[in-house]
Formats: sequence, C-alpha cells, structure tokens
Amino acid sequence: MKNRRGRVELLLTVIDQAYEKKAWHGTNLKGSIRGLTAEEALWTPSNQRHSIRDLVLHAAYWKYTVRRRLLREKRGSFPLKGSNFFPLDGEFGEKEWRDCVKLLDEQHRLLRTAVSDLADEDLTVKSGKYVISDLVHGIAGHDLYHAGQIQLLKRLREVT
Repeated sequence: MKNRRGRVELLLTVIDQAYEKKAWHGTNLKGSIRGLTAEEALWTPSNQRHSIRDLVLHAAYWKYTVRRRLLREKRGSFPLKGSNFFPLDGEFGEKEWRDCVKLLDEQHRLLRTAVSDLADEDLTVKSGKYVISDLVHGIAGHDLYHAGQIQLLKRLREVT
C-alpha cells in the first residue's frame, strides 16, 4: 500500500470486526455475549474450565495490555487487581455481569483510540518482542478466538 494511513484504517477495521462490527466470519466477541444473563456467564462445563465471565475479563485485560504496550505505559492501571484471569470475589448477579461487559467495551474504546492515534512510522516499530502492527492484528485474533470459545460454551450449556 502506498498510503500508510490506509494501513491504520485497515487495523481499525480488523479490530472492530473482531469485536463488534459485522464481518464475513460470523459472530464477533461482542455478538457472542449479547443477551447473556449472569447465570449463563458463570456456567462452566467443569471446575477446571473458564466461564464466559472469565473470558470477557481476560479479553478486556489483554486489550488493556496491548494498548499499554502501544503507548509504552507502565503496568498497574487496569481497573481490577491481578492479571490475565480474575477470580470471582463475592456475589455475581446481573449488575456485576453488566459491569464486566462495560469494562470490555471501555477497554476496546481505549485500544481503538490508541490505534487511531498511531503515526505512519509507528506501525513497524517494535514494542517489546513484537512489531506494533502485529500486536494489533494479534488482539483482533484474540477476540475471535475467545468469541469461538464463548459460542462453544453456550452450545455445551444447552446440551448438559
């Protein structure tokens, strides 16, 4: 491509389709959790597996991590204590489930803003071990991977 700004727009399209916009591949992450109740979000096929709630918070955390790497920020500003997967503390009802979804939405918006602010020369710069454009492609793949897991968990719950 001649226009590198076109590459930034492409990256935005990729992360948006993986998260919430219509795409050829089918259900995106946001679509996979649409309409779920707190009870459905907590269900697991066994004690050693993650729930949809776990996956939603995990996805929010990694959106935060990629954004932090893009902006070269220090760790420690994620709204929940811990990293990667977060234990359930206390009650979990509809309000707590809505808060999980809200956190995921917020982290996507913050990530999207960071990507949209990238300069042309930033796309090929390394951030840690990875080139920035690879981090952005990777978070889109991460969303789709977990959207598939969530779709599977929903189907498994139906048959058990």
